[in-house]
Amino acid sequence: MKAAIIYWSKTGNTEKVAHTLKESLEEFGADVLFRRVEEADEIDFFEYNLICIGFPSYQWHPPEPMDSFLKNKFSGYRKKERVKLSAPRIPGKNALIFCTFSGPHTGKNEAIPAGKYAGQFFDHLGFTVLDEWYILSEFHGSEANSTKGRMGDIRGRPNEEDLRKIKHEVRNLLQRL
Repeated sequence: MKAAIIYWSKTGNTEKVAHTLKESLEEFGADVLFRRVEEADEIDFFEYNLICIGFPSYQWHPPEPMDSFLKNKFSGYRKKERVKLSAPRIPGKNALIFCTFSGPHTGKNEAIPAGKYAGQFFDHLGFTVLDEWYILSEFHGSEANSTKGRMGDIRGRPNEEDLRKIKHEVRNLLQRL
């Protein structure tokens, strides 16, 4: 299987998850291309069986670098007539969305809109969105947002236990392919 992991990370939370995802996919024999979003413009999604897109949630959206990347890719595919009416599924073309969040106000609910939004780019291309992962993560730069929100004390997240869960989820994901 050929997989590509494309991510954006400001504080390192999403990057930790991306590295764990890469290691896990490789353990199961996948050939993995690993890129920060700033280095991913030339990637053709259709050359891969699995595209993994990762980013933190910023006010219910992907951050600007990821949003611009997804919009530009989609626009390019539309010009190439790869976006089809009714978005017919393309066998063997899959996507995984992973979104880190701190959610000091409402928790995971702050991240879900960002994950759903990103997934639609792939759904419209005919890819099957296999899953959306939402990973609780420390809010760097604000002790209050990392300790007093609905999620309680989230300092140090994603931690080793969170990353072990990611490895387990990779196994589950690959069993569905």
